[in-house]
Order: sequence, then C-alpha cells, then structure tokens
Amino acid sequence: MQTASYLHPFTYYSDRSLFKPDGCVKLQIPYPSQLGRKVLLTGRPQTCKFLMPKQQTRLFAVPNTDDGHPSVSVLEDSNTNHAPNSEPETVLRKWSPPRYMWRGFSALILAGQVIVRTLRGKVHWRNTLQQLKRVGPNSVGVCLLTSAFVGMAFTIQFVREFTRLGLSRAVGGVLALAFSRELSPVITSIVVAGRIGSAFAAELGTMQVSEQTDTLRVLGADPVDYLVTPRVIATCIALPFLTLMCFTVGMASSALLADGIYGVSINIILESARRALTSWDIISAMIKSQAFGAIISIVSCAWGVTTMGGAKGVGESTTSAVVISLVGIFIADFVLSYCFFQGVGDSLKNL
Repeated sequence: MQTASYLHPFTYYSDRSLFKPDGCVKLQIPYPSQLGRKVLLTGRPQTCKFLMPKQQTRLFAVPNTDDGHPSVSVLEDSNTNHAPNSEPETVLRKWSPPRYMWRGFSALILAGQVIVRTLRGKVHWRNTLQQLKRVGPNSVGVCLLTSAFVGMAFTIQFVREFTRLGLSRAVGGVLALAFSRELSPVITSIVVAGRIGSAFAAELGTMQVSEQTDTLRVLGADPVDYLVTPRVIATCIALPFLTLMCFTVGMASSALLADGIYGVSINIILESARRALTSWDIISAMIKSQAFGAIISIVSCAWGVTTMGGAKGVGESTTSAVVISLVGIFIADFVLSYCFFQGVGDSLKNL
C-alpha cells in the first residue's frame, strides 16, 4: 500500500480512525491491482484563515516500515522569508558619482593609456595616417577662411585708432603678437573642436551604443590602440601646422586691409612684425596648439566611449564633448599664457 501524509488537514472526515495522534491524516491509496475496490470519503469543506505567510513545501519519498513500499510525504519547509539584512546601511552604499565626474576620471585614465601606449610603440599607423588626413588637409579650408575674417575684423578694430595717434609703424608688431600668441592658436582650436571633436565623439558614441567596440575586443584588438590613440596623435600633429597657416593668412589679410583702407603700407606692417616677433612667440603658439589638440581629442574620445542611451545619448555626448573642449581650451590658454608670457613686455620697444 502507498501512504500519503499531509501535516495540515483541510477536509473534515467522518471516519476518525484516519487521524493519527500527531494530527496527520493517513490515506490508503490502492495499487493498480486493487483498482476494483472503492474508497469512499465523505467530508465537508472547511474554511481556514492563516495569519502566517504562504510556506513552500517539498515532496520526497521515505521507506514505509509497515509493508516495505515507499510512501510519499509532503512536509513543510522552514520559513523561507529572509530576515532583514543585518548589515548597517551606510550613506555611500547607494551613492553613485555624477556622470560628469566619472567621465572626467575616464578622460584622465584614457589620457594615461594613450601616453603609455605611445611610448611603448603600440600605435596603429595606418589608422593614424587616415585621421591625420582628416584633421589636417580636410580642415585647412574652414580654418584659413575663419582666420582671414577674424584678422580683418581685428584690423578694423584698432588700426584706425593707431593711425590717428601716429603709431602706424606699430600696427604690424601688434598684429603679429596678437595673432601668434593668442588669436591663431585659439581660433584654430575652436574650429577643430567644432568640426573634428564633434565627429570623434559622434563616431565613438555610435560604436559604443551599437557594441562595435565589444566586437573589436572579441576580435583581439584593443579599442584604445585602434580608435583613440590614432585620433589623439593625429590631432596633436596637425593642429600646430594649421596654427602656422592660420597665422600667415591672418597677417596677410590684415596687411591687405590696412593698406587698402587705412593707407598703411604692407612693407611697414611686415617690417614692424619682423622686429616685434621672436622665435619664442612661434614656439609658444605651437606648444599651445598641441595642448589644445590633446584636450580636444581626449575629451571627445572619452565622451564618445562613455556614451549610453542610444541615439539620444550620442547627441548629448557630442554636444557635451564640444562644450567641455571649448571650456578646457580657454582654461588651458589662460594657464599657458600666464606661464609663457609673464614678465614679457619688451617686444614693442624695438618698433
């Protein structure tokens, strides 16, 4: 015979011989050979209210000592309700840093990785040349056009005042110093940040949300070596040359405008510029442009690889990368100008 036991009876049976002293109900279930016999149970439903939570049960078989056949028993498990966590709640446990903070840390880490990989020679040169062509020759037109009009606007602002004061021979030196120390590096960097930095952030952000960077890892390629390092190297190399070209075009446009409108000869402007300029002015302009290029590329790549949220996240990362790059350019310009030109004021005495 097979015996089934349940610890909580839910049916009232008229035959009290079925009850065990411990409160269990013993039901005799016939084997197939005894299917001809009928087992009649009479009872009525009984409604119960439970104040305890629902408990899980488990089914297992134990040998029956009466007839040697296995019996199926349903026993209650212990209460599965987990006790409240005994660990004390701390203030920083559920705190997560703001997005701009961990993006800033990621930019610093990315800059360190780029420096280490460049020193070790882990550079994808083919990709670097492609990015160099993109940053350099493809950006020449917009940079030169911007520099020419900025130079003409700058000439209109003060050349007339200088000629009224009889300082026409100082016009070339002032223009040369203004363009070499400040205008050419900053204007070129702003144009590159708007054109190249936004493209870097959008490309890497799209690759991040579409899991293409994970594909590179699966294929055994490091995304930093293949995507980030070439862009940083290309920007740092191309930006100084763009700055020199913008300086030349800005000076030429200013000289032409001063000669054509205000009557200041081009020869006077060029001679004044030659006397005022020193080699350190050109070197400092190239150093500043390299620093600006590193800021643009690292910020754009860091904001790109930390993009989340699909197309909307890509747009937000691109906008934020350009804004942060411009702010970083202005801050770095102040710091470098303070370091390079503190105490320098004798250039115009030679005019």
